[in-house]
Amino acid sequence: MPYFDAASAAPLHPVARRALQASLDEGWADPARLYREGRRARLLLDAAREAAADAVGCRPDELVFTPSGTHAVHAGVSGALAGRRRVGRRLVVSAVEHSAVLHAAEAWEAAGGSVTEVGVDRHGAVAPEAYTAELGGTTALACLQSANHEVGTEQPVREVAEACRSLGVPLLVDAAQSLAWGPVEGDWSLLTASAHKWGGPSGVGLLAVRKGVRFARQGPADERESGRSAGFQNIPAIVAAAASLRAVRAEAATEAARLRALVDRIRARVPELVPDVEVVGDPVRRLPHVVTFSCLYVDGETLLHELDRAGFSVSSGSSCTSSTLIPSHVLKAMGVLSEGNVRVSLPPFDTSEEDVDRFLAVLPGLVAGVRERFGAPASATGAEGAAAPAEASGASEASASSDASDAAGSLVLDTLGRRCPIPVIELAKVIGEVPVGNTVTVLSDDEAARLDIPAWCGMRGQEYVGERGAEAGVAYVVRRLR
Repeated sequence: MPYFDAASAAPLHPVARRALQASLDEGWADPARLYREGRRARLLLDAAREAAADAVGCRPDELVFTPSGTHAVHAGVSGALAGRRRVGRRLVVSAVEHSAVLHAAEAWEAAGGSVTEVGVDRHGAVAPEAYTAELGGTTALACLQSANHEVGTEQPVREVAEACRSLGVPLLVDAAQSLAWGPVEGDWSLLTASAHKWGGPSGVGLLAVRKGVRFARQGPADERESGRSAGFQNIPAIVAAAASLRAVRAEAATEAARLRALVDRIRARVPELVPDVEVVGDPVRRLPHVVTFSCLYVDGETLLHELDRAGFSVSSGSSCTSSTLIPSHVLKAMGVLSEGNVRVSLPPFDTSEEDVDRFLAVLPGLVAGVRERFGAPASATGAEGAAAPAEASGASEASASSDASDAAGSLVLDTLGRRCPIPVIELAKVIGEVPVGNTVTVLSDDEAARLDIPAWCGMRGQEYVGERGAEAGVAYVVRRLR
């Protein structure tokens, strides 16, 4: 069964497995003790730290191991902000940071600090000049991921790091997704990563803090890991994490080229095989193993279940996979289609061309089947005649008729209480009922509609007029152009 969700967690690397098993016999003692067993454990820990620091590109005494990547982010953000509290209380982040960074930002804001989010383009990248413009004199810390977790877009870390350095602002880089492929370029100040992203065991994170960076650890003091990560170290897992990082780095160039070719095939073939698909993320500046696309008229959760039944493990940033009905903050910041979102992230060493070919062979039929079940227009399902009614998915038809109109004469489509992709499907069904130049007003209380209705207009050649308040939900206005 092909596993295509390495961006969430990569399969345990064989080197990590061997190192973990070997160090269970040697690394169980307290490395702070001076007896023989403690010294052996200390040697293992020191060797792992040196190997990890070499991969990161820092000194061994600048790197500590944490219980997770999230812990590393939280410790890094809080410690750097506390260390520069006399400078200011402003934190700058990109709008597409991992939730660990955004949660740390929320905690900082709740404690009285201020947070500024820098927007991104439709590929998910910040503009260096826009980011630099937010680095005011009261900025205590800036955060920028090296590559996005959902769409794989690489960020201009080098340029932003240069701007931060010139303005005296430390930059924390979340390198969880990219560290397996090479060191992070640029003069960064702090860096975090997570071992399970590169094939190490879960429960091991990295936090690197350059010498000279003001840092005040938060929470009770602890003598281990320079006081920056409390608790007894899991030495076998740390050893396995460092060993697997060294192993994947040794073959990163070769494997990156192979996976990039497979991802290029997916990026090219999916729009050819499946109608009404938007491939998102930067086509060039991206991780070699990640590709993300969104399918119009598709419920993301249903599609993921169908792919799982067909033997493919993938993930999604679609709001349709969450009971909150809130689109992924990454897709929202990019302003791209969120319906039927699929992220394919190929694990190194474990992905074959045959796996990719079979994925491309089964995907069109699965998408068409989901669209038909949700009553999508026949042109999208590939079927002749009318598509199956919406009741097939347990959904009733939206309330709309040619004589139902608002004060402006627009056809009103009531989809309140209906989650994606129903509002867009119903819009597609009725757009042909209004004369060219007239409008359709879609009433929706699904947050995804704010993304998906404008995206549908762009894909179908219609005009998105805008949104306005309504007694319930939001009114989205679309003008028919053809």
